[in-house]
Amino acid sequence: MDKTMTANADNSSGRRWSPWKMAAWAAPALLMLTMLIAMQLTDEVDWSANDFVFAGVVLYGPLAAYEMVVRMTDNTWYRAGAAFALASAVMLVWGNGALGITDTDADGWYLGVLAVGVISAFIARFRAHGMALAMFAMALTMALVSVSALVAGMIGPNNSAVQIMGITGFYVAMFAGSAVLFREAAREGSEGGAE
Repeated sequence: MDKTMTANADNSSGRRWSPWKMAAWAAPALLMLTMLIAMQLTDEVDWSANDFVFAGVVLYGPLAAYEMVVRMTDNTWYRAGAAFALASAVMLVWGNGALGITDTDADGWYLGVLAVGVISAFIARFRAHGMALAMFAMALTMALVSVSALVAGMIGPNNSAVQIMGITGFYVAMFAGSAVLFREAAREGSEGGAE
């Protein structure tokens, strides 16, 4: 393991929480508290216990993953790539779960994008070069899923092919942007994972 990563891991337990870190961990709780209050004030917001559990997992899971990244490496490019990738995944899960992309059964296919990312990251052993390839694979999978849905005619009545491709383009750009950041981390020589 890289000496910097070892020193970083050894010192991580003694660090104090910065205001930014506290804000990041408090934000999901504030969002869920806001939803709970909104439920008392209007019938427009109707979250079940499952919705709160889903929100907790989707929001706190990536924060925990990012904490592991911070302890693993001090490479700014790698951290930025991880933050971008995790934020993109959260937006994909949240947006698809709340609104849908195609408004058909094809929305479930987008879970394949996340599966490709997770499997690829483990195969790459979280090294920067491999993570760049994993993010490019996610971008490609996102595009393929949307094209497949359009070719199969799976478009909801309130959507159009242009809207679906616009949403797809946004996510492809996000995952590709993360790949570029990981590639920069690889160029600096810090692989971000165990050697």
